[in-house]
Amino acid sequence: MEIILKQDFKGLGYKNEIVKVKPGYARNYLIPQGFALVANETNKKIAQENARQMAHKMAKRKQDADSIANRLSQLAIKIKAKVGEKGKIFGAITPIQVADALKEQTGYIADRRDISFEKPVKTLGTHKAIIKLHKEVVLTLPFEVIAEE
Repeated sequence: MEIILKQDFKGLGYKNEIVKVKPGYARNYLIPQGFALVANETNKKIAQENARQMAHKMAKRKQDADSIANRLSQLAIKIKAKVGEKGKIFGAITPIQVADALKEQTGYIADRRDISFEKPVKTLGTHKAIIKLHKEVVLTLPFEVIAEE
């Protein structure tokens, strides 16, 4: 069964996209919950027009995300942490701490849900944070964890 998504749906597709799903999934979950519409001719035309209008807005947002990525990639972010013996920090560095450091040091406000790490940050030194600025723009930002005095 073909449906038109009303919003981005993880694992299924993006807003105004026409996707095929099993009829029971569409009738019993997606349509009653308001996540999708049946893909008839009228709804397809409306979705295509909405997608055309959104494409212009999304291109602008992607361009803005690219410029932010270029600006952030040239910076050296430092995060202070309490340290025990052997250079091991208490706990771990979290995405919230990286978002706060970005806001404090650059003025850029990042959502903590868009920040992740390749592996948990539990030692001093240079590490990498993966920041999703746009669905097509992902920045790998190096940051340094230093000892708090």
